[in-house]
Amino acid sequence: MSTPEGWNLTGKKAIISADRRGWTKFFASALAEAGADVAIIGSENSDMEEAHNKASDYGHKVISQTTDLMSKASIDKSIQSINDDFGTIDILVNNAKANFGKRFEEVTESEFDTLMDFNLKSMFLTCQSVGQTMLKNKRGRIINMTSDLAVRGLWNSVVPCASEGAIHQLTSSLALEWGRDGIRVNGIGAGWLSTKQESDPSEPDLLERYLPSRRKGHPNNLTQMLVYLSSDACDFVTGQTIFIDGGALAHA
Repeated sequence: MSTPEGWNLTGKKAIISADRRGWTKFFASALAEAGADVAIIGSENSDMEEAHNKASDYGHKVISQTTDLMSKASIDKSIQSINDDFGTIDILVNNAKANFGKRFEEVTESEFDTLMDFNLKSMFLTCQSVGQTMLKNKRGRIINMTSDLAVRGLWNSVVPCASEGAIHQLTSSLALEWGRDGIRVNGIGAGWLSTKQESDPSEPDLLERYLPSRRKGHPNNLTQMLVYLSSDACDFVTGQTIFIDGGALAHA
């Protein structure tokens, strides 16, 4: 990816959370390619190690911290360690996300709590923890990864939709609260993505016929927006969730 002038992240220190979707390596490497030092936090069974290896290809500092993203104590410990190592934190990318499909009346209390904790509470905790440094520095960039489900409903996905909607509101409200402190808070709403580079013509996907783009997206389709929102160039952009979905929401 060619980094446009003004989007250069050289000297910036970024943190990104990892999950099991396989997207973290694309986002972490985009930040590193743009010049940032990158710290990756997540569980041992996340895609953190793969993301670490990929981001390391660009010659900047990359560190990983095994972290329970649903625990304040674990997050605070990791953030403090990263802050001590990097000297500061300029960028936070809340990427970690979980999902499941199940009829609403069959969702258990435990399933509800786990999904809300992983999707929403983890974001609340990381923003609070990293925010201490950003508020002190009077600058920072927070990017919350979300999806089209933040603004549209979906069968068998009431709880995931509720968590994404909450993330959408957290992004808008936190941007208002921290805006005068030089912190810009934005979101990227992903459409249907696949880590495959191309569709298999022998296995037609009915979903692709629904999309105006006639294809699913790839995590790389989000990376330039991620770098822009992480940069000094986006100083007048805050409280926004930018949807990159191949036109899916145009149907709404």
